[in-house]
Amino acid sequence: MSFMGKTAVVTGGASGIGLSIVRSLSAQGAKVLIADLNETGARDVASELDPTGETLTSLGVDISSREAVTYLFEACTKRLGSPDILVNSAGINIDRGIRRVSDAEWRRTLDVNLTGTFHCSQEALRLMIPRREGTIINIASRAWLGWWGQTAYSASKGGVVSMTRSLAIEVAKYGITVNCVAPGLIDTPLLRSEPTEVLERLAQSQPSGTIGRAEDVAWAASFLAGAGARQVTGQVLYVCGGKSVYARPPVTA
Repeated sequence: MSFMGKTAVVTGGASGIGLSIVRSLSAQGAKVLIADLNETGARDVASELDPTGETLTSLGVDISSREAVTYLFEACTKRLGSPDILVNSAGINIDRGIRRVSDAEWRRTLDVNLTGTFHCSQEALRLMIPRREGTIINIASRAWLGWWGQTAYSASKGGVVSMTRSLAIEVAKYGITVNCVAPGLIDTPLLRSEPTEVLERLAQSQPSGTIGRAEDVAWAASFLAGAGARQVTGQVLYVCGGKSVYARPPVTA
């Protein structure tokens, strides 16, 4: 797969899944703007992968701000060219029972995960529609199907899935695809902070018996961004070791 001549914007690209997607697209020839609330982290990634600054650049962005997102796409066009690929990977998670979630936490989760994805998608489409080409990949989560202690997060990601499907219908006539990748348990710095025994139990809860890697999600995103997926739109691609179709271990071997 090659993305030579393509320009991508990856939000949340300074760490975790977003970083793996940046690495994957860049390795396949894409020019990439790394957008992240962590401006220093985004700049460090860009400098590491492209010391010349010719094919990678970075910007500190709070995607919940309309003004910041408008500037993001203006900067992309000036520095690297109009975006062909948008990966909405930025997100936050509130992991606690519903009685302990504050109004501010609820609003912030939806502002970043759902409204931020809307902002970025809308601004990208302003540039993609006149050119009649482009692809948007939203990083949702298997948790949109429901998970304990994830009410705010699941609601936000469920919104992302629904938005993906509706957007795909609306912009298909312009040659633009919109899809979701829905990761399950992925080996990220946040997950790695859990005790070893917790990680072992989590792995055992998967049909695959393993925890996924950020690279697994990046490969899925690369497929959806590539020419081979031109007829794939409005879909949710799960990267979760089978968890999305799995309830519990079998009663007998």
